[in-house]
Amino acid sequence: MARDTALYVCQSCGTVHGKWSGQCGSCGQWNTLSEESRSAPPGAIKPAASAAARGRGLQFETLQCDTPEPPRIATGVAEFDRVCGGGVVPGSAILLSGDPGVGKSTLLLEVAAKAALRGAKVAYISGEEAVEQIRARAKRMGLADAPVDLAAATALRDILGTLKRETFDIVIVDSVQTLWSDVHESGPGSITQVRACAGELVRLAKNGGPAVVLVGHVTKDGQVAGPRVVEHMVDAVMTFEGERGYPFRILRAGKNRFGATDEIGVFEMGDSGLREVANPSALFLGEGKDRAPGAAVFAGIEGSRPVLVEMQALVAPSAYGTPRRAVVGWDSGRLAMLLAVLEARCGLGFGDKDVYLNVAGGLRINEPAADLAAAAALISSALDVPLPQGCVVFGEIGLSGEVRSVGRAEARLREAQKLGFDQVLSPPLSAKTRGVKTTAATRLSEVVERISQNRY
Repeated sequence: MARDTALYVCQSCGTVHGKWSGQCGSCGQWNTLSEESRSAPPGAIKPAASAAARGRGLQFETLQCDTPEPPRIATGVAEFDRVCGGGVVPGSAILLSGDPGVGKSTLLLEVAAKAALRGAKVAYISGEEAVEQIRARAKRMGLADAPVDLAAATALRDILGTLKRETFDIVIVDSVQTLWSDVHESGPGSITQVRACAGELVRLAKNGGPAVVLVGHVTKDGQVAGPRVVEHMVDAVMTFEGERGYPFRILRAGKNRFGATDEIGVFEMGDSGLREVANPSALFLGEGKDRAPGAAVFAGIEGSRPVLVEMQALVAPSAYGTPRRAVVGWDSGRLAMLLAVLEARCGLGFGDKDVYLNVAGGLRINEPAADLAAAAALISSALDVPLPQGCVVFGEIGLSGEVRSVGRAEARLREAQKLGFDQVLSPPLSAKTRGVKTTAATRLSEVVERISQNRY
């Protein structure tokens, strides 16, 4: 007779505990252990030796093969296709996550509608909205005539049975946290249910089924809710980002087995849905003609595309005993390191001043090449001297104050020249670009001297 064994699974990290406790011993989160049950025969043992003896031999192959590149399904949303690597690969599994209300359902409904209009057979299954709500959104977006198959369901058994009987090219499931499998006793959204439902859908895609796009919720820390094993099962993990108060949305690929990682797609949210932004540099730079002190234009690389964005700094006397340090769109630890280098190597004091740094437009920058642009903005604000109007800045800064070279300098310069910038402040470049004046600096102290004397 089977014996019911109670297990306690952490809903934050997925660690299994034999007994309940207030705090998970693995991730340290409080009140995240949920009771689940399993049936196990008394004294059941899995003998590894006998299992190995019954295993079949593996057929090894070489690296040389004539397998063509996997075909792609062009959805008609160019920015989405760019992040996917050129289109959706049939039989692949994609996990899309983002904050509540950022526009995940709007994006995927547009992808489904435009792909269906191009001839693909698309199914949109929602566990959060009724069919009438989806139709109302499609009507508002002007996509009501798209031949998309809609369904509102949460039972995994019904969804799998339907997808095995009918043939689809792309299946969108919104969201995986609402699905439940009757094989497990835990409720929808639990670690066990999310792992089981995602695993079944990914298995369906891999066995010659449609490309599956799963929508995932995020935690308050911005991580995909549920076990990390779900991110390992899928082929691509994408995040849809957007700051409240900004109309811009960034689709970013953190993992992609069929394309480049860290690729981004830029959208603008409007009354009628999302609009693709083909030239994000012009969007992030704004329309200001006069460059104020404390502003520097950074020529960055996001995935495969160069992007120009304005970094703004404000250095002001502190009214309190402890100066403030506030950062939006950049790493606060990187700012602390940069301020220490400016004080130790360049003699600029920030100990009695408040420092604010902002990346305009809501974009978040992660590459070290933004060090020099942030430093130039801080120096410009501290000295109250504006940088030249047509100047872009990029370069990495070391702890000793040296300015280090970065990759893909030519692509950065071409993007800057395309938008009318004719001057660059950077580390020494091996290649020159016609029409762009290069001001090279090997030490951060040289940058301070050039900005203070307005010498470029």
